[in-house]
Amino acid sequence: MVYGTDASDKKRAKIAEIRGSTAMRRNASSTIERTDRFINIDTGIIPFRYSNYVKNLSTLDVRDAIILCQKAYYNVAIFRNTIDLMTEFSDSPIYLTGGSQKSREFFEAYFKKINLASFQDQFFREYYRSGNVFTYRFDTSLTSEQLLKITQTFGSKLKSIAQDGSVKLPARYTIINPADIYVGGTVNYAFNVYYKLLSDYELERLRDPKTDEDIEVYNNLPQDVKDKIKSKNNSYILVPLDKTKLAAVFYKKQDYEPLSIPMGFPVLDDINWKLEMKKMDMAVTRTMQQAVLLVTMGDSPDKGGVNQKNLQAMQQLFENQSIGRVLIADYTTKAQFVIPDIGNLIGPQKYEVVDRDIQIGLNNILIGNEKFANTSIKVQVFVQRLKQAREVFINEFLIPEIRRMSKDIGFKNFPTPTFQDIDIKDDVQYSRIYNRLVELGVLTAEEGLAAIETGRLPTQEESIESQRKFKELRDEGLYQPLIGGSAAGQAGRPSGSSGIPQSTKNVKPIGTKASFSVVKIKDNILASQNLEEEVKSAVRKKFNVKKLSNQQKENAEKISEIIIANETPENWTAKIQEYIEKPFDQNEEQINNIQEIAAEHQVTNYLASLLYHSKA
Repeated sequence: MVYGTDASDKKRAKIAEIRGSTAMRRNASSTIERTDRFINIDTGIIPFRYSNYVKNLSTLDVRDAIILCQKAYYNVAIFRNTIDLMTEFSDSPIYLTGGSQKSREFFEAYFKKINLASFQDQFFREYYRSGNVFTYRFDTSLTSEQLLKITQTFGSKLKSIAQDGSVKLPARYTIINPADIYVGGTVNYAFNVYYKLLSDYELERLRDPKTDEDIEVYNNLPQDVKDKIKSKNNSYILVPLDKTKLAAVFYKKQDYEPLSIPMGFPVLDDINWKLEMKKMDMAVTRTMQQAVLLVTMGDSPDKGGVNQKNLQAMQQLFENQSIGRVLIADYTTKAQFVIPDIGNLIGPQKYEVVDRDIQIGLNNILIGNEKFANTSIKVQVFVQRLKQAREVFINEFLIPEIRRMSKDIGFKNFPTPTFQDIDIKDDVQYSRIYNRLVELGVLTAEEGLAAIETGRLPTQEESIESQRKFKELRDEGLYQPLIGGSAAGQAGRPSGSSGIPQSTKNVKPIGTKASFSVVKIKDNILASQNLEEEVKSAVRKKFNVKKLSNQQKENAEKISEIIIANETPENWTAKIQEYIEKPFDQNEEQINNIQEIAAEHQVTNYLASLLYHSKA
């Protein structure tokens, strides 16, 4: 360290020397300043290299940071779990709004074709793990049959714009390893040129193509790259990536930065520290069995001293591993094991600080003894960060691709993709709200079920379209409730019935209902089961078969229900043969009473028949 003295201190010392007196020494430690006090920050990495003004003291670059984060994801459980947690919460189904109905149907079918759900999972995992997502598009030319099918199905204008067969659609999207990407471009990195470093495997496949795809990739490479590939002495080959097919998405990158620092990189130092301590603990546990045996012999000099001959004999006894250790000693010999204090060496206390730093660095909301209020706030912050990543995926990748494809295909309007909301709400309460909206007619039955399942409510245009379809179905007699669905009858006398005396009404107290006996219900259910078996037996006997077919079983069950509805329980068995020959209703008045019970209690005719016979 470099120490300095103030001019005022020198002046006071000179005056004291002239006067010949002893002055008080001033403590200058408060003004001492380390020359490298920011050394730990200064040695951190930056995503670019300066030439003159600032020295990059770090031995790592962005590529090393990306590889380290990939290795941490592969090997460190808490790092991997945090990345997977954020990925799973971010990845949810996408629905389309706006545009035309045909365009929405086309892109919904297209997303299923390319398996967009799997691509979303890879996108978010790479976004949170490395912070640099490079998506490359592989196009395929459409055949005339495919163009005609798309035109007829989705009503696009491909037929008019694709006479030369030049229309191409993405066959698949792939994510390039960001550790293989090199950047070159302008001063402010606004218009970068990205290069792909070919791996040893890729070089081998291009030098000796195995498939048609390998040959196509090789033929599309620039000539200088082909020459480098043919030259086996060159293993460092950069391939320029087509900017029209490449989509680069970054995690919180500034314009002057060529690449983004991974989100988890700042916590790698703490993770490495914890791994070092775990290795230390494992080394200690491996040597725990090597305890020291302390043997004390003899006594103090005034009481006889130590017999050196006995010490040597005892040492030889324990060194010789082929002799059974039987020790015969007098009271002067004492042996005990000296066991190290393992609890203090490998205890959990030393992990507390580093674990807390790792948890804070990774925003791990599921670890720690937090109060509910604090955890709720952290969950809200966590969800907001996930929304930012979802918006990046929509705005910087998916919408540009939909817009470009809509233009190529010929759709006038293109739909807007939207993620379904992250579901952390109380499902029961929201289901009640959606159910009430269906009851009020604000939502149709289909919209209500979709809202309960996904939490998504329809837009204004979708709601109007659904209500119109729902009204048409209601006018056809569908979706009518069983009770209260028909129009109310006209009050008063019917027209033309004046002068006719009114018939006597069977007046009953308002609100009274028929009562049923539980014991009778139980007995009638058992009797109905026995009746069904006897009907099946009679049917087998009639057709002279040992086993009934499925159709014959259904007919036997229907005959049983007809008997129950038309006859009293006492006559069920006696009427079996009669109803097998003529399986029709014979007691019209009783059938009407049973149907009234079915409508009143919203049950089937079979249960209504049992209730009719079970009146108290």
